[in-house]
Amino acid sequence: MKSIAVFCGSSAGASNVYIEEATNFGRELAKRNITLVYGGASVGVMGAVADTVLKEGGQVIGVMPRFLENREISHKKLSELIVVDTMHERKAKMADLAEGFVALPGGPGTLEEFFEIFTWAQLGIHQKPCGLLNINHYFDPLIELFNHMTNEQFLHEKYRSMALVDVKSDRLLDKFNAYEPPPVKTYLNEQQI
Repeated sequence: MKSIAVFCGSSAGASNVYIEEATNFGRELAKRNITLVYGGASVGVMGAVADTVLKEGGQVIGVMPRFLENREISHKKLSELIVVDTMHERKAKMADLAEGFVALPGGPGTLEEFFEIFTWAQLGIHQKPCGLLNINHYFDPLIELFNHMTNEQFLHEKYRSMALVDVKSDRLLDKFNAYEPPPVKTYLNEQQI
């Protein structure tokens, strides 16, 4: 795997552990020579991941809409900053550049980005791994929701298992390397497949 898009918060969160583990994740990306593709900000969890990859000698590509360039304080030391016009263009560009996708703790925007890319995987638009780095058990409620969706038959187990989850950066990236995408989603009765 040569590149991973990371979705995460532009805030630091309520606990120091979010920045500490984002730093560990950035270190692991650099160690494995994986290019970071992310939203381009210099603050919060986003900034911590990018700063660490850069400090460790890795490559970082930021993708930021023009209207957020000043608001999110674009990172000035990236390997490359791509400025686009819209949020839609940002997500499409990140999807094109990345060979996998990881969500670290963040707010609604982080979840929206993750869910869109996860849905695209389920529909067969891409066959790239999608994961959650479950720092401080932040995503436990979301994992429970995935389980509830599966139990209530709104999410088939073979698609539920596409959401790779771990609390450790190295183990999550190992899961990415071993990832095998399921067959493309259809609406045929499972007995007909």
